[in-house]
Amino acid sequence: MAVPKRKLSKARKNKRRSNVWKLSAPAFSKCTQCGELKLPHRVCPNCGYYKGKEVIKVEA
Repeated sequence: MAVPKRKLSKARKNKRRSNVWKLSAPAFSKCTQCGELKLPHRVCPNCGYYKGKEVIKVEA
C-alpha cells in the first residue's frame, strides 16, 4: 500500500483544496425589451417580458 514519505504541510494541503470553495458569479443577459440585466431563461423582473412577449404585468 502506498504511504506518504513526508507529512503534507497545511499550506500545501490548503492550496490544493482552494479551488473547491470558489463561487462562480451568476451569468446575466440583457433583456431585449428594456435592456436591464436579468438571469437567462427567466422573465425580466423589471418589465415582465420573456422572449418578446409580456408574461406578467409589472406596475411601476
